[in-house]
Amino acid sequence: MSILFTCLLIFVARICDVTIGTLRIIFVARGMRYFASFLGFFEILIWIVVVAKVMGNEANMYAYLAYAAGFSVGNFIGISIENKIAMGNLIVRVITGKDAYVIINDLRKIGYLVTDVDGQGRDGPVKLLFSVVKRKELQKFLDVVHKYNPKAFYTVEDVRQVSTPYYHKPLRRFGRGIVKKK
Repeated sequence: MSILFTCLLIFVARICDVTIGTLRIIFVARGMRYFASFLGFFEILIWIVVVAKVMGNEANMYAYLAYAAGFSVGNFIGISIENKIAMGNLIVRVITGKDAYVIINDLRKIGYLVTDVDGQGRDGPVKLLFSVVKRKELQKFLDVVHKYNPKAFYTVEDVRQVSTPYYHKPLRRFGRGIVKKK
C-alpha cells in the first residue's frame, strides 16, 4: 500500500508541477514577469520534493512510471487551462482570392478593425486582411471569414503588446448610425 500511495503522490505532484510550469512559460512569453516568477517558486518547490521522493525509490520502477505519467498529464492539463483562459491578443492575416468586400464589411459591422490591402498572388489578384483579435474571439472572427470563403488562407500569431486598444469593440446601433460602446 505504501508503494501505491508513493506513486500516486508522485503522479499528482508531477501533474501540479508541470501544469504550473506550462502556465509559467506562457506567462513569460507574454511578458508577465511577476506572475511567472510567483508560479516558478511553486513549480520548483514541488519539483524538488518529487525528485527527492523518486530518487529515494531508486529500485521502484513504478515511481519512475508515475513521474513520467505525471509529466505527460501535466503538459496536457497546462495547455488545456491556457486554452480556456485564452489570454492575450493575436494578429490574424487572411488572404483571399475572392471579392473580400462582404467579409470586410461583416467584420467591421460587428466591430472588428480590419486593414485591407490589394495584393498579387500566384493565380492573380488577392486581398490581404489584417486584424488584431483577442484570443477568446479568434473563432468568432474566423467563422465570419469562413462563412464567405471557406478556402481562405489565414495565419495567426501571438502579439505580445498592442500600442493602443486596436482590437474588437462591440458596436450598437442607434437609428441609422453606429455608435461605439464605452
